[in-house]
Order: sequence, then structure tokens, then C-alpha cells
Amino acid sequence: MAIVTLKELLTSASEKKVSVGAFSVGNMEMVLGAVRAAEELNTPIILQIAEVRLPTSPLDIIGPMMVAAAENSEVDICVHLDHGLNYETVEQALDLGFSSVMLDGSLLPIEENIELTQEVVELASEYGASVEAELGVVGGNEGGGKTHEIQCTDPLSAIKFCLETNIDALAVAIGNAHGNYPVAPKLRFDVLKAINAACKTPLVLHGGTGITPEDFQECIRNGIRKTNIATASFDAVTNAAKAMCNADGVNYFKLSQAMQDAVYENVKKHIKIFNMETI
Repeated sequence: MAIVTLKELLTSASEKKVSVGAFSVGNMEMVLGAVRAAEELNTPIILQIAEVRLPTSPLDIIGPMMVAAAENSEVDICVHLDHGLNYETVEQALDLGFSSVMLDGSLLPIEENIELTQEVVELASEYGASVEAELGVVGGNEGGGKTHEIQCTDPLSAIKFCLETNIDALAVAIGNAHGNYPVAPKLRFDVLKAINAACKTPLVLHGGTGITPEDFQECIRNGIRKTNIATASFDAVTNAAKAMCNADGVNYFKLSQAMQDAVYENVKKHIKIFNMETI
């Protein structure tokens, strides 16, 4: 099909009352596994990478791979920069052909977050790309950085933020956290419902690893249109590599295929959940 914007995918997801899976990748095997699952299920997805991953997956190398995979896929795919930390990185992603970007200003005072996001929206518009932003603080950490305490998104602040920035997607904090949950999270569906009722912008759930299928689908019923999966895929790759390295007759090609298959299975499972299928 084609590389498409986040806005296009979220518009379709809103009409269907489903969520688009946003799957973080770090190497070729992860890209291939995610795309294979999407094609098999004939479901658009988002391929994304967070800026904290770039020391081990340089953007100028992984980025073109993600873009090429999207352009040659049998389904529509959005290529997204997740949790950008610097304006220059956002600009680099757009230059590489990413169709969506995020510069995370959630730790800033709201007025500074708005001003920063407005700058990114203006830049992205020059490329015809979409913009995601975050309000409130999603807990945990994205890839070994500083751990943050959850600060739920304020519904009234969400209205102000979306109106003043004209973003295409808003990531919200409702008790969700990055990384592996030590115990099952208690999501604040009351907060999510209030935000969804107040704000027309499609909503995003970060920190998807460890959330139950039932809770995922309750989130979707209440406005979540993009759901991020990162840790589950990275864990799947790691576990597959460990198992393969302990097996007899292992070689690089078997190892590569095992990692791809692990991501394929994980992405396929989550796509079905996000399509509101019974698992």
C-alpha cells in the first residue's frame, strides 16, 4: 500500500472504533516481523522508534529501513518518531520521510509544553506529517532513562492543550507506565472517560506491555485510538535469542528468523486485541 500519516490511520480507527497498534522496533528483524503480522491480518500499523533507542539503533540507519518497509508493505503503515527529546531529532526524522513525530514536553509546565508543541506542529506541517504530544506524565521510563511518577492528565487542561496546539493525537496518563509493570496496573477509566468526553482529539495509550486484553479494549471503547507496544516486543526478541543460542545447530540465519518470528507473534496478538477481537 503506502506510507501514511498518523492522522489518516486514527481517522479510520475512530470510524471503526478500534485502535491502531504502534510497535517499537530496533532492528531489521523487528521491522520485518511487525510488517508480516500486519500484512497477514490486513491491518494498518505504526512502526515507531523512541529517541532513547537511537544510541543502539541510529536514526539514519533504522529510519530509512522503517520508511522502506512502509512504502513496500501490502498494508498502510505510519512511520513515527516516539518520545522525541530534541527538536533536531524531530527534524531529522521528518527529513528521512517519517510521516509522524512526537516531541515529548510532558515534564514541562503546560504553557512551555504548548509552545514547544506548536513549534513542532508548524515544522511537521511543512512535510505533511502528523504530530503526537503528551499531557500528564506516563510513569516508568522509556528505555533506561529516569523513572517518572504517574501524573494523570487533567481533562480541562487537555481541552486547552489540544485547541492551542492543533495536534493530531494526545497521549494521556491514566495510571499507565512504560516498561514491565511489577503488578497489573489500575487504570483510571474515570479520567479517560472525562478526557474523551471533553476532547475531540484521538487519544493515545503509552505503556501497553502488561495491560490485560480486557483493559485494552475498555480503553478503546473510551477513545484510545493508538496503543503503544515496546517492551513486550523487545522482551520477545531477547527471549527468542536466548532460546536459540541454547539450541543445537544455531547459526545467524536461524537466530535472525527466530527474532523475527517472536515479534511477528507478539504484534499479531496485539493487533487482534486492538481490533476488538476476543482473545
